[in-house]
This record gives sequence, structure tokens and C-alpha cells, in this order.
Amino acid sequence: MSDEPSDFFALPPFKADEALVKLRRDLRELKALSEKGTGALLRFDWCGLPAVELSVAPGDQAALAVALAKKPGQRPDWRKQTLTSSGDVRKFTDEVKRSLKRWDDEA
Repeated sequence: MSDEPSDFFALPPFKADEALVKLRRDLRELKALSEKGTGALLRFDWCGLPAVELSVAPGDQAALAVALAKKPGQRPDWRKQTLTSSGDVRKFTDEVKRSLKRWDDEA
């Protein structure tokens, strides 16, 4: 055991596959989104239009590749991100919630 104080406060390693399961669950709980697809790329639609895409980052099992549409459409303009910690996942979930509220207000 090391006497380094930083070892005591070290965060557990980020597990992308477990984070993906939790993120999918959180997004399904948002009634405005419906999940599509079961392969490597998961898509969530809002009012039948693509709004969110999720996948494990290619070649990196310690990161999630996510994309959020600026505005849902048949060919949306995606804002892509790579999530590498549980804090990033929480921020992304909050960003999706804000976007859903904005889209509902605009509709």
C-alpha cells in the first residue's frame, strides 16, 4: 500500500460499457425520447427525428462517443463529444434535458 495521499482519493476507473447502460436507462426515462437500434450505435429519437446517438468510442473501451443534435431533423447537425468520466456522463445527461426543454418550447 502506498503512502501517497492522492492514492486514497483516486476515482475508480471509468467503465464505458457500464456507463452506457446507465446513460441508456437515464435517456429512456425521459419520456420525450424513444430508443432506436440495438447494434453498436444507439439512437434516440425525439418526435420521430434523430436527436441523440451513443456508442462506445472505437478503439477505446474507456470512453463513450456521443452526439447530440443541435436541432432534431432528418439530417441533424451533430455536436459530438467523447465522455471519459462519470462526471462527463452527468453533464451530457443534463445537456440533453436542457435541449429537450428548448425543443419543446420551440415546437
